[in-house]
Amino acid sequence: MNKAIKTILLVAGIILLGYGIYTMIQPEAQVSIGDLDLVTTQDNTNSYITIALGIVAIAISLVKGKS
Repeated sequence: MNKAIKTILLVAGIILLGYGIYTMIQPEAQVSIGDLDLVTTQDNTNSYITIALGIVAIAISLVKGKS
């Protein structure tokens, strides 16, 4: 595999992994009245998919080709 493609996959994988972790940690929706927090919901499905894509991109970039 071309060295430039490996570098692009590595950078994209790191960005996807970081973004997936960020979206998992940050709260999505919150309803509050005064000092009372009523509902906090968070759907992490998209975060898990983004993290998995990042890990796959990093793994593919680290695989050695025929040389």
